[in-house]
Amino acid sequence: MPLLSVRNLSIRLDGRYRADTVVDDISFDIEAGEVLGVVGESGAGKSLTGMAILRLLDPPLTQSGGEILFDGQRLGAISAAEFDALRGKVIAAVFQDSMTSLNPIRTVGRQLVETILTHLPLSHRQAEERAAQLLAEVGIPGPRERMRSFPHQLSGGMRQRVVLALAFAGEPRLIIADEPTTALDVSLQAQVVALLKRMAAERGAAILFITHDMGLIAEAADRVVVLYSGRIAEIGPTEEVLRTPRHPYSQGLIASIPRLHRPHERLFQIEGAMPRPQARPGGCAFHPRCPKVMPRCVDQPPPLFSRDRTQAACWLLAPLAATGTPDG
Repeated sequence: MPLLSVRNLSIRLDGRYRADTVVDDISFDIEAGEVLGVVGESGAGKSLTGMAILRLLDPPLTQSGGEILFDGQRLGAISAAEFDALRGKVIAAVFQDSMTSLNPIRTVGRQLVETILTHLPLSHRQAEERAAQLLAEVGIPGPRERMRSFPHQLSGGMRQRVVLALAFAGEPRLIIADEPTTALDVSLQAQVVALLKRMAAERGAAILFITHDMGLIAEAADRVVVLYSGRIAEIGPTEEVLRTPRHPYSQGLIASIPRLHRPHERLFQIEGAMPRPQARPGGCAFHPRCPKVMPRCVDQPPPLFSRDRTQAACWLLAPLAATGTPDG
């Protein structure tokens, strides 16, 4: 049984005169100990998917369809109070802006100790010991001295390490990591990703890793979900998707990754922009930007077609008899 199952999830944005679907019928599983990457441009629905799992959607956003199961239990059937007890202890989150994740008027140590005491049956002294141990584990030097520091006294990289310590304080089984390295410079991104993966692997925790950066997905994820305009464009093992992307959107994302052995090569750019939910075109939402568009792409939304271990929502993968074009 998967640790997390998202089944036909849809999220609606309620406006004054109309409602628009911003996440449209997506499904995926995460196994215990697995890192599942979710990648796509801004507006693809990545963060909203994570917020739905954490039950942090606020009006005018609502979950309009589907269900989310954790260890076989429907999260939607749990009361708000029961879920508040799970959040942080069983399902934790790491967000991109460490300054908004930390309380600016409380010391790092106090925030860690309070989180530990909330989720674990420890004495105050034991919680302090665990807090110092966590800070050391995330690579903060002089952890006992740093416990007396306020967030503004730490660098951005140090603050994000504290956020990681907070996320793992309750020994969660699933971490929702939403753009956890966006606020960091490139030299620190790989360090934070490696640290996140190591801590999760040592504890057997799964990670939902949300990012717009296909390069980070290559470093971090075992499998990847490529989202476009609230729908799944492609899903499969990361190595296979990177080596043989099936969807033209995935191909464009991968072509845009800089290559060290060709530093002066002009980066590929996908023409156009992702449509707003209220202006999503019919058929395949990517068709106005797709270099391989066919007539049926304009008015027929493609299902997910399987190729090897990946699935992609593209008519190019349909059988020859159905498309009248070569099988891809």
